[in-house]
Amino acid sequence: MRGLAVVAAAVALLGCTSEGGVSDAPAPPSSEPPPVTGVHFVDVTAETGLDFVHATGSAGTFPMPAIMGGGVAVFDADGDGLLDLYFPNAGSDVAGESASNRFYLQRPRGRFVDATEGSGLDNPGYGMGAAAGDIDNDGDLDLYVTNFGADVLYRNEGSGRFVDATDSFGVATPEWSTSAVFFDADLDGWLDLYVARYVQWNEARECQVQGGRVDYCGPQQFEGEADVFYRNEGGRRFVDRSRDAGVSLIEDAGLGVVAADLDEDGLPDVYVANDADPNQLWINRGDGMFEDDAVLLGAAYNRFGVGEAGMGIALGDIDGDRDLDLFLSHLIEETNTLYVNLGGSPGSTDGFEDRAAEAGLAAPSTPYTGFGTAFFDADNDGDLDLAVVNGAVKRRPETLSERSGWFWRGYAEPNLLMLGDGASVFADASAASGDFGTALDVSRGLVPFDLEGDGDLDLLVSNLEGPARIYRNETIADSTPAARTGAGWVRLRVIDPEVRRTALGASVVAWVDGRPLRRLVLPLGGYLTGGEAPLHIGLGDAAAVERFEVTWPGGSVEEFDGAASGSEVTLLRGEGR
Repeated sequence: MRGLAVVAAAVALLGCTSEGGVSDAPAPPSSEPPPVTGVHFVDVTAETGLDFVHATGSAGTFPMPAIMGGGVAVFDADGDGLLDLYFPNAGSDVAGESASNRFYLQRPRGRFVDATEGSGLDNPGYGMGAAAGDIDNDGDLDLYVTNFGADVLYRNEGSGRFVDATDSFGVATPEWSTSAVFFDADLDGWLDLYVARYVQWNEARECQVQGGRVDYCGPQQFEGEADVFYRNEGGRRFVDRSRDAGVSLIEDAGLGVVAADLDEDGLPDVYVANDADPNQLWINRGDGMFEDDAVLLGAAYNRFGVGEAGMGIALGDIDGDRDLDLFLSHLIEETNTLYVNLGGSPGSTDGFEDRAAEAGLAAPSTPYTGFGTAFFDADNDGDLDLAVVNGAVKRRPETLSERSGWFWRGYAEPNLLMLGDGASVFADASAASGDFGTALDVSRGLVPFDLEGDGDLDLLVSNLEGPARIYRNETIADSTPAARTGAGWVRLRVIDPEVRRTALGASVVAWVDGRPLRRLVLPLGGYLTGGEAPLHIGLGDAAAVERFEVTWPGGSVEEFDGAASGSEVTLLRGEGR
């Protein structure tokens, strides 16, 4: 599967170099002032009590797993309505003892307390990412942790205490896993699990770049791994159906993964971002089988027919046409990719087309290596915006002559914030976005969530070999609905009472001043991240949502009454009309 696409990606990878740091890493391009201002984020990590610092144990050496990890899960672990945090850690040595993963409960709102001790979550593996979902329909969110090495499944006992259920649920495997996603593939009411896997790394392999300098290897130096699909058997155990489903037939370097109904036929599909391999779009056939239609539907390569280094994935309706568009983050000197959905007849799609350049997303991305990414409404105007966190995988050329005590100096890069206009055009607001746009870290994971419950979305960033950071959204300082003219919002929980959990896979259309705003009820994700959070919808100047239209998993549709701006609403399946 590596052909021309891999050669092109390999050239790009070998042509870039990097080594990490906070203070002297490259600043954002400054050829022109940013065309948009107003959205502003402030680093409030210290005042929240979050003190997690990621460790790789690899400074001065170049084990490949060390450059890839550092995700986070955001979910309500103890059922108190507040979002909690779980950070996979790496540690002292990829082959030996690792630093403990950390678990933080939010108590009270806006403050985090380290609750790792006694939680059962101090996983000793070399951590990559995490996903949260209710695997047994008991109303509590369980946790799956991906590792370089054996993954771990934790079952939530109901109060934020977890037990290791890896063996009893049948998910103990030794390969290198990256991102994972829970979804109900067969619509039987039980959450299944898709796990992306990376490469068969050989620690004896040393990789050199320009001038014979040793640096981290790229994926093209190793054989890829087949991904894994686990079917949930009634909340009692998972069964590996990878071969039966067809997903084990391809061995590529998987990183990001999302699950959603991309062809609008009522069944959830799976999209995988592959590193230096063509991406995969596993279309759900409904008979237990998936078929990779990424090439057929135009979502495997970029606009030039080249496979790129796919890292993170964002999913959303960026142009208001009520179908789902895809965004992928990529390597330095590649452009990030925007696959715009071309629509089609009901129950199908005509495919996707890379329109990153037309959308204004190509040029700003070329100086950086993107990882975590998400569509979210940063200013509550009803249009989806885009955040991308960056961090190099090779030491950047401009840092090679520097002498620094911090090994990661040349790997650190600034983040990107792109504001959408609702018609698939984005403006670069990174330099004017406050601390989020000016921070220089080696970033990997990104999750938008409302930290304080004040109606705007804040940003959580997990960093490689450094502290995690929380950026509070201060675009509108006064959080009262009356003061938020032009920035209304509603917050939704979409529940299926029959299975006692969030209706993952549901689609919500909020009608706002006659305009349909489509949002998806999906696990949090992007790159090595997972979890669940309430659905946030910005309303702009509107005082209320006129009505909600929910398409439930399987295709049934219900309509619900609207809600005033500033409302928190729960939509229950079976109680609409």
